Amino acid sequence: MKNKVRAHAVISGQVQGVFYRATTKETAENLGVRGWVKNKPDGNVEAVFEGEKKHVGLVLEWCSEGPLYAKVNRVDISWEEYSGEYCDFRISY
Repeated sequence: MKNKVRAHAVISGQVQGVFYRATTKETAENLGVRGWVKNKPDGNVEAVFEGEKKHVGLVLEWCSEGPLYAKVNRVDISWEEYSGEYCDFRISY
């Protein structure tokens, strides 16, 4: 389990209305990363990623770019204790 990590990210910028959540889900699923992503009322996007350290790192790298029409200003990451509580990656509402 030492290679398993959990990252809690808040992505700010022009990240709503640009398919950010859908493409985050696709990216995470392709890498075998589990967790969730959701829009926040303040216009940011929040996500939790769990999985192999390397794959979570790749998803976080992707988050700093996002989909085609996104303009990401910041990605704030908090590293948390891996829980293994997720069985898939989903969009939360």
